[in-house]
Amino acid sequence: MGDGAIRTRRWTRVEYDRLIAAEILGPEDRIELLGGEMVVKEPQHRPHATAILLVVRTLERVFGSGWTVQPQLPVALDDESQPEPDVSVVRGEPRDYLDHPSDVALVVEVAVLRLGFDRERKGSLYARAGIADYWIVNLPDRRLEIYRGPVPDIEALFGWRYGQVTTIAADGVASPLAVPGSSVPVADLLP
Repeated sequence: MGDGAIRTRRWTRVEYDRLIAAEILGPEDRIELLGGEMVVKEPQHRPHATAILLVVRTLERVFGSGWTVQPQLPVALDDESQPEPDVSVVRGEPRDYLDHPSDVALVVEVAVLRLGFDRERKGSLYARAGIADYWIVNLPDRRLEIYRGPVPDIEALFGWRYGQVTTIAADGVASPLAVPGSSVPVADLLP
């Protein structure tokens, strides 16, 4: 190894969970596993936190019973990814998930400082996992970005991207794929 090459180590979900169980990693570390890499999550600025609470409140109303709206809890995407999206929606009740859910109906990220990260890195990761409905609440531009239709793309970071991107202004309305015909006013998601 005299060539000066930097070596990195990739992590699996099993190894990551062991680090948490052994209390080597804890909630104060604000780490999530993305594509085998441990990544520090975006800082919790107040507009970010407020938007997360607004998204949870709105989606609980729209999805209703039979669904669980999870704020900042892990989802099991694959063997090397266990992100903690700002909000995720899964079918069923909390007791249905004694392990982290993997069948996710909707993922929502609230972007303040890392919009490109949420679009490119997380977007490619969620597309690779087959998440059909991915939303970014874009706080700087006060709009909602909706990503749908995962497609393979060798140029994308994790080999996948979303084929359909829709942008909805603050005065517009969105509808989650899992509850067609429902109405989510974008203004209800924004602080």
